[in-house]
Amino acid sequence: MTGIVYKSTGSWYTVKTEENQFLECRIKGKFRIKGIKSTNPIAVGDVVDYELDTSADVTVGIITNIHDRKNYIVRKSVNLSKQTHIIASNIDTVFLLVTINNPVTTTSFIDRFLVTAEAYGIEAVLVFNKIDTYDEAALDEQLYLQYIYSTIGYKCLRVSAIEGKGIEELKSLMKDKVSMFSGHSGVGKSTLVNALEPSLNLKTKEISDSHSQGQHTTTFAEMFDLSFGAKIIDTPGIRGFGVVDMEKQEIGDYFPEFFALKDQCKFNNCLHKEEPHCAVKEALENDDIAWSRYKSYIQILEGEDEHYRSDIYGDGKNTNEE
Repeated sequence: MTGIVYKSTGSWYTVKTEENQFLECRIKGKFRIKGIKSTNPIAVGDVVDYELDTSADVTVGIITNIHDRKNYIVRKSVNLSKQTHIIASNIDTVFLLVTINNPVTTTSFIDRFLVTAEAYGIEAVLVFNKIDTYDEAALDEQLYLQYIYSTIGYKCLRVSAIEGKGIEELKSLMKDKVSMFSGHSGVGKSTLVNALEPSLNLKTKEISDSHSQGQHTTTFAEMFDLSFGAKIIDTPGIRGFGVVDMEKQEIGDYFPEFFALKDQCKFNNCLHKEEPHCAVKEALENDDIAWSRYKSYIQILEGEDEHYRSDIYGDGKNTNEE
């Protein structure tokens, strides 16, 4: 029997069966996927085979096999730096919720997320949320970020979950697809899902007054069927986003504006650092490439952790994140 994983709590998995019933399942013995060093062998979105176990008082499922994934999106495990955590799999579109403040979404975080989506072949859309709360300075910053990323080719939406702005446009991009919402805690993921489907009534919390950081309201990734013909995977808020399993030579390929210039560099293995006649660096000097994007690239290339806010105007002043 076959089903789709709708929720993972680490030890138990909620599987939607082909009969549209939900069944609690566990893994049979040691279950590992070849080639993936992951803290969670099964993720939300996985298609799995299962058997029924009727030996207990309540019938449960035993997952025996996982089908090949068309894609998945990962981040570094919080406690095990050499392992990864699969956030979700078999995704059509990933929506990264971005807020200018309350809390701050850094450009380095945005870029790491986009690089990961590019590497795993997932369409990424930036959703600038809470636009109803922005003062003039925050609005200017939001519009500048939107200019940077839309120029590269990423879809950008301006949304207010509270006021309902941009909701219909978001729905149209989600229809008939499996979508994932991600972003820092407090950017309004659960509030936005509630705006799309009020009947879900997901729990939400206010931003922490002391640190202007979001509080975790979604504990585990979970998929929901929406009434307008879409599926949404709501994920726990993530503070950092470590890029994993990438060779230095390929990182630039996941920056679309760098990749477009690659064949104009003198050296075909150009890392866009000290090499002469580098088309990327020339574009950077001509302001055809955003300095914040180049900073993010160098940071990833040199294996640095995501720990600062890249200044979007490129003056080199970085403020440390908590």
